[in-house]
Amino acid sequence: MAKVAIIGSGLIGRAWAIVFARAGWTVAMYDLSPCVLQQLNEMLRADSALLVRHNLAENAEQIIRHISITQDLAEAVSGADFIQENGPENPDIKTEIFNQLDQLCDTEIPLASSTSSIVTSVFSKPLKGRHRCLVGHPVNPPHLVPLVEVSGASWTRDSVLQQAHQIYQDIGQVPVRLHKETDGFVLNRLQGALLAEALRLVAEGVISVEDLDKTVKDGLGLRWAFMGPFETIELNAPEGAADYFRRYGPVFAKMGAQPAGPDVFDPEVTQAVIKGWQTRLSSDKIKNRTQWRNERLAALYAHKKSVQ
Repeated sequence: MAKVAIIGSGLIGRAWAIVFARAGWTVAMYDLSPCVLQQLNEMLRADSALLVRHNLAENAEQIIRHISITQDLAEAVSGADFIQENGPENPDIKTEIFNQLDQLCDTEIPLASSTSSIVTSVFSKPLKGRHRCLVGHPVNPPHLVPLVEVSGASWTRDSVLQQAHQIYQDIGQVPVRLHKETDGFVLNRLQGALLAEALRLVAEGVISVEDLDKTVKDGLGLRWAFMGPFETIELNAPEGAADYFRRYGPVFAKMGAQPAGPDVFDPEVTQAVIKGWQTRLSSDKIKNRTQWRNERLAALYAHKKSVQ
């Protein structure tokens, strides 16, 4: 039976553990934080039960039986076939973690990071085994949103990237391959572009925060749950994408000539947007709303799987 070591067992690490365990892998979870470890079993059971409620897993107890927890890094990685690291978004800390993993793990075992912002070359450059380091960037939460961005440095072996891609696919995720490094990878660059334009439109008084969100969740988001931007335009013109670009290309070119730019993320802009956000949740309600979101994501994920 294949084994994965989950290094860092917070929100993302916990979700990865569920994904691998559901696929039948042996999972060793590692973390040094007593606070994280204290609530880990309870959270794993809750996440597993959510999957079962939406027919995304058959048996919650079977998932839990595949998972062990340790504060010993060497014990966690012993005999592992794959490593999924989920440490802090700090290049120095990540480099140190990967240095330890590089020394402890068999030389042919892929070492993947869940980082959402640090490219592989930054944290792997000084390592002897840098050829087997990569990014496997998931979407939060990975057990409900299956996309994984697979990205390596120029020195990452193609065979390692292929192996990681196959592993993610085998455990039920949807891996995509990035052919070169880019800050933010692809998903966050797309998300960032939309967020920048949203901030500009709200800051300029074009639309309210609430109506901007409705525009996405009750407009673009409904289509995007099943189609990407290219398939969307393919179906939005009678003769397909070429026809779409002929009709609407000049309109988008005009808008693109004046991009939102980095200033929309300045504190005076973001704080003004937050101040005008009438329906913003108080901190004590965010947890409940997050649970609601996860239930809705699970239902949507289950629906998509049923119609594929």
